[in-house]
Amino acid sequence: MLPDTLSSLASALESTLKLRTPPIGMKLFASADTLGSIPKLRRPDKVHTLDQIVGQAARLGRTVGITADDLVGDQCRVVVGLRQDDPQWHTGKQMAGVWFATVEDATRHQAAMHRMPQGRYEALVVSPLHHWSGRADEPLGEPDIALFYATPGAMMYFINGLQWRGYRNFQWGVVGESSCADSWGRALKTREPSLSIPCFAERRYGGVLDDEMLMALTVADIGVALQGMQALSRNGLRYPFPPYGIQIDARAGMAASYPTTP
Repeated sequence: MLPDTLSSLASALESTLKLRTPPIGMKLFASADTLGSIPKLRRPDKVHTLDQIVGQAARLGRTVGITADDLVGDQCRVVVGLRQDDPQWHTGKQMAGVWFATVEDATRHQAAMHRMPQGRYEALVVSPLHHWSGRADEPLGEPDIALFYATPGAMMYFINGLQWRGYRNFQWGVVGESSCADSWGRALKTREPSLSIPCFAERRYGGVLDDEMLMALTVADIGVALQGMQALSRNGLRYPFPPYGIQIDARAGMAASYPTTP
């Protein structure tokens, strides 16, 4: 049976995957005026990367609202649609010689990034999933997407849960630097589960640990994965995975997890 509130859904995910930080929600708003109606919302008094804003929600438990002016540059703004389209951004010239050998390489990188349409949104809110009410009539109702950090093993178990029913072969890309485009950029744009390997900026400025990966997806898909993981657990497949040993006869363990066809 699935939890009936977003807070209990978050608790179930934390418990199942032994998460070190709680899942968070992210929502875009057409008008920045909406920020004034959200209880206990913090507005930055410094200029940040979006990685830092996400880190404040995930690691400090804050509800943070931002506009384009709160972000340090267009690389952060463009991914979530808080910037009018600028032809100069597409060239990636500022990254040539730093992250990429040539302007042509940088341009290809910018083109590969998932990003929201520009000019539709003025503000974005990030907050722990425990703080979202789930009610459509409240500003902090249901997020556009949820995000959580987890180890590779926990991510694989979560993906197994997503694949339990209605199997899909997930195909994820790695844009490299600016990998927020692989996670929240892709999930906001496509509404599909989006896994990323956090990049240099996320780890340097967002506090992301070396063994953490990031999943971004809809709340509904978290419910799908939880149902799948519950089924896997009933079959004896649970996280964390207990090591079996690299020199022990494998037949007894394999018989339980990978039964053969009679």
